[in-house]
Amino acid sequence: MRKILILAMSLISIIGLSACGNETNSNEFDVSKTITVYTRDTSSGTRAGFMSGIGFSEAAENNSLLVAGFVTKDNTGILTALNTDEYGIGFISLASLNENVKGLKFNNVAPTITNVVNNTYALKRPFNYIVRTNGDYDSTNKEEIVKAFIAFLETNDGSDIINDKGAIPLSTSQNWDDIKSNYSVCSSDNSNIVIKFGGSDSIEKIAKALSASFSPKCGNFIAEHDHTGSSDGYKRTQGSEKDGDNAKDVGFASRDFKDSELGTVGTQGQLAWDAIVAIVHKDNALVNVTPEELKKIYDGTYSTWTEVIK
Repeated sequence: MRKILILAMSLISIIGLSACGNETNSNEFDVSKTITVYTRDTSSGTRAGFMSGIGFSEAAENNSLLVAGFVTKDNTGILTALNTDEYGIGFISLASLNENVKGLKFNNVAPTITNVVNNTYALKRPFNYIVRTNGDYDSTNKEEIVKAFIAFLETNDGSDIINDKGAIPLSTSQNWDDIKSNYSVCSSDNSNIVIKFGGSDSIEKIAKALSASFSPKCGNFIAEHDHTGSSDGYKRTQGSEKDGDNAKDVGFASRDFKDSELGTVGTQGQLAWDAIVAIVHKDNALVNVTPEELKKIYDGTYSTWTEVIK
């Protein structure tokens, strides 16, 4: 009787394990599915850096070279989409990467700040700033606040904020307290002055954190942010829209400035390094990707996941 009971319990266990195994298999990633390709628009510095990094720079500003049916979204839109689209792929700034999606290794190197600093992660780009030309501000106080802000972001105080928001600050040895006496405007009440920030939305989170920290240190000026892409960083501070409704005092670009965007000497600089990360849904089986594979995904050579995951 005891042997029969043990045999019966063993059979139940086997059946139970088989059921669990089937449940696991039903949830495996289906590599036969079509790849949904997400990209930024042609004004994006992230797109320019990504396409250049995968050997497809001609597609940075030419949608006709991309796979049919691609989806265009901003940083936030791509993050949101890849949180739910199990068969999608996109790219974002490392500074924007979160735990809701999977950041892929690039040539078997993980996208981390350490690997960007030691130069082993190859898909990286500069975060740059540009300000208006001297004398081309609404007021002298506004111009002096902008100059003080640029000085602040180049201090250890600014570096801590940049690092906290996921980018890699440049080396510096000075603190804001050591140089603040050089900027007398910050001892005034600036609560009625609006400083307008714009350009790259990959830098938006960092720019907002920097301005929020610096405002109380410089008379509580009002920081207004409107980040619409790297191309607008130059265009709205020194370019064709600098005097229009969209004019900005400080612009940002998450790429190198083009030859056509070289402004007045002394008005441009770098504030940090950042990496670009190819991302997929957390349930996607892909872990590592090469530049060649990414190019074939984005030009349409690869259309299903079975061509990438082998």
